[in-house]
Amino acid sequence: MTKALYMDDSYLKEFKATVESVKDNKYVVLDQTAFYPTSGGVACDTGVLIKDNEEYPVVYAGKFDRKISHEVSKPGLKEGDKVTGKIDWERRYKLMRLHTSAHVLCSIFHNKGGAQITGGNIEPDKARMDFSLEEFDREKIDEYLKIANTLVENGAEVKSSYMNREEALKIPDMVKLANKMPPNVEKLRILEIVGIDTQADGGAHVKNITEIGKIELVKVDNKGKSNRRLYYMVGELKEESP
Repeated sequence: MTKALYMDDSYLKEFKATVESVKDNKYVVLDQTAFYPTSGGVACDTGVLIKDNEEYPVVYAGKFDRKISHEVSKPGLKEGDKVTGKIDWERRYKLMRLHTSAHVLCSIFHNKGGAQITGGNIEPDKARMDFSLEEFDREKIDEYLKIANTLVENGAEVKSSYMNREEALKIPDMVKLANKMPPNVEKLRILEIVGIDTQADGGAHVKNITEIGKIELVKVDNKGKSNRRLYYMVGELKEESP
């Protein structure tokens, strides 16, 4: 099992690792990594692996059999190599802000409107959230966005911890995704936005929701019956990322 460094430090931009295996000269598994693999509708990190001052661009990261595989765009790495990994921080930080935004929105739509979150997708240049809501009430949706941005402006700490799966799932509203349960592992990573939301989640997030900036509504689609789709983005930050 690859040690996922991003689980304990989402702000880690560079790390050392050893190559455990290479398949087809391009699928590289490391003993540990800060690269987030595509998971839960959130896009993966990209960046480079460096050996002896030569860069091997990582164009995709995915998780297979509990191991994170890095797809590199050129051959040359082999088992036992010592490498330095560097992630594309601008991409990662944008994904972190969008992912934490999704948790804030999910909490508000669930608590205020009784909505079940049915899906979502987060890319650096676009993000969407699918949810079930009986009435397509645009005024309500605008109101929820206003609440979200007030919370973001006021700020709240984002913390992660680990809990036994059985105990975690006893907590009301721990799972807000419709028909979607956390992975069947002994310990779950719990993501808490203090005073706002608590969910089982294995992704990369900001330390405080003020880092999100402003959540901007792009559009809302009525997908029929009770299916709604919200597209959103986050605005540019006044200060540089950490």
